[in-house]
Amino acid sequence: MRQAASAFGALAAAQVERIDALSLQVLERVGVQVDHASIRATLAARGARVEEATQRVHLSEDVLRELLADAPADVAFGCRGGRATDTVGARNGGSVRWPGNALYLLESDQRRALTTADFVRLTRLVDRLDHVHGMVGVSVGDFPPDVRAFCTLRLMAEHTGKHLRPVITSLSGVDATLEMADVLRGHADTPPVSFGYSVISPLRWTETALHLLERTSGRGLPFMLNAEPLAGGTSPVTLAGSLAQAHAETLSGIAIAQALEPGRPCLYNAGFAHTLDMKSAVALGGSPEVVLMATASADLARRWNLPCSSWVSTEAMTEDAQAATEKSMGLLMHAQAGVNLIWGMGQLESQMSISLEQLVIDDEIAAQVDRLQHGIVIDDEHLAAEILLAHPEERGQLLGHDHTLRWFRQELGELPLANRTQRERWEAAGAPNLRQRAADRVAELLREPGTPYLSEHEAAELLRIEQCWRRQLDA
Repeated sequence: MRQAASAFGALAAAQVERIDALSLQVLERVGVQVDHASIRATLAARGARVEEATQRVHLSEDVLRELLADAPADVAFGCRGGRATDTVGARNGGSVRWPGNALYLLESDQRRALTTADFVRLTRLVDRLDHVHGMVGVSVGDFPPDVRAFCTLRLMAEHTGKHLRPVITSLSGVDATLEMADVLRGHADTPPVSFGYSVISPLRWTETALHLLERTSGRGLPFMLNAEPLAGGTSPVTLAGSLAQAHAETLSGIAIAQALEPGRPCLYNAGFAHTLDMKSAVALGGSPEVVLMATASADLARRWNLPCSSWVSTEAMTEDAQAATEKSMGLLMHAQAGVNLIWGMGQLESQMSISLEQLVIDDEIAAQVDRLQHGIVIDDEHLAAEILLAHPEERGQLLGHDHTLRWFRQELGELPLANRTQRERWEAAGAPNLRQRAADRVAELLREPGTPYLSEHEAAELLRIEQCWRRQLDA
C-alpha cells in the first residue's frame, strides 16, 4: 500500500520498520558470506552461527544489536592546516561532500587516464572550493595499482588540508598507507585519513574487503561500509526489495567492523545503489530511482542511530544539462534527507570520469542547496519593520540604506558561475555557456599558488615511506 511521505524519498516509520524487519530475517536465515576464516571465528565467538562449508555467517537480531551497540552515532573527519574537524552523524546532523574515485579525467569532451599533474590540479582545486570538504584518491595512471593508494595519499596531503580518503586498489599498499596516515595524524585526536570498501552483492564480503577492515582496525580510523545493489541485476528490481538487501549488507559490514574494533566510527552506506537500465543494460547511478533509494537509506541508518553516506551521480558524458539536472536533483534530495556524507562531486559517466569543470559546477549547486536549507530568518532585524512602517519619503533610497548595507551579503548569495547580467553584456563577453564559465573559474582558482600543507619533516617522512615501499613491492 502506498503511503504519503513528508518529502520525496522519505520513508514513513512503518515503512522503515518493514524493510528493517525483512533485512534482519535475511541476515538470520540466509546469512552473509564472509571470506575470512579468523573473522568468521571472531563472529562465532560473539554468538553468530557459522557454516564453514559455505563460509556463511548467520546473524540473529540479538547478536547484531549487541555488536552495533558499540558503533558511534557520529563520525569525525579530521583535517589539517588549521581547518576545523568535520563532525557529522545521526546525533550531530550535518553533512560533508567529497569527490569520488574515477578512472578517467574528462577534459574538452575527451576522456583520458589521469596523470600525476592532473591529480595535483584536482586536489588543489578541491582545496579551494568552499562546499567540497574532503579529497578522494583516484586512479592515477602514472602509478601501478599496488602503489597507487599511498602515492596518491602523499600528493593529496601535500596539496590540501581537507580530509583524505585513499582508495585501496591493492592490499599490498595498505601498510604503507597506514604508515603515512600515522605521520599525518601526529598527535591529533581525530585522524585526517579514513577508509572504505564495498560488499559484493548479493551478501558477500570478500577477502580483500575483510583484510582491509582487519588491517586498519585498532586505530580509530573511520570506515565507510558500502552496499552497491543493482536493482534488476544483483538485487530485486523493486526499490523496496533492493533496499532491504542493501540494508542487510551494510549492517553486516558494520557488525564485522565492530567485532574487530568495538567503537570504531563506521558510516552506513546503503546508498551506493544502482538500477539496471533494461534497454541498454547500463548500471545507472543518476536515475530518480537511484536517488530515491539513496535518500531512503538515510531513514534506515537513523533507525540504527548510525551516520550515513550516499552518492550523487549522473550518466551524462560531459558537463551538460543532464549532468546539472541529475546532480541538482541528487544534491537537493540528499540534503533534504539528512545524508551525512555525499560522495561524487565532479563525477560524470556513472562515476567513471571526473571533471574539474563539473567539480566547480557541483560546488555552486551545493552552495544553492545550502542557501535553500538556511531558509528565511524571521526576527526583528530581518522583518525590517522600521522601513516598512516609515513613510516612503522618510526612508529614502533603499539601495544605500543602512539596513541594506548591513544585510545584503548575508541574505543575497553570490554565484560565480550563474549568469546574472543582461543579454547585451552577456553577448559582449562572448555569450559564455555554463561550461565555459566553469572552465574560466577553474583557471582563476588554480592561478593562485597552492598552500603548502606538509612540514619539512612530514614531507620527508612521506617520501621516505613511498620510496621504501615502492622498492619493496618492485623487488
